Amino acid sequence: MKDKEIFDLINLEYVRQSQHIEAIASENYVSNEVLKAQGSILTNKYAEGYPGARYYGGCEIIDQIETLAINRLKELFGAEHANVQPHSGSQANMAVYMSVLKPGDTVLGMSLSAGGHLTHGHHLNFSGNLYHF
Repeated sequence: MKDKEIFDLINLEYVRQSQHIEAIASENYVSNEVLKAQGSILTNKYAEGYPGARYYGGCEIIDQIETLAINRLKELFGAEHANVQPHSGSQANMAVYMSVLKPGDTVLGMSLSAGGHLTHGHHLNFSGNLYHF
């Protein structure tokens, strides 16, 4: 890397991540394979929309990649439909909570000051209004 200062800071962040457990869904640690894929030429391509119905041109290969991921997910779960496009950690947590909990249930979560997420029972979030943390 030509910019040693940036490279050193990236390495410091690597050390920080390797020495801590992160409970924020959107900051979950990915495998080396995912890091390699995200650091690939695909980083240069914006692909808003769905395969075959993008808002920008030049998405033919991206469409093939996303379709492959969709088909693998459908096969894995025996599903008719699948969406592999990422959303926020809040939406992911909400989906899990609403699939396994009832309003008023008690949940163990981490406070924001301890590294938790707003969806871990913060009073301004849906989770703090529906569940006991």
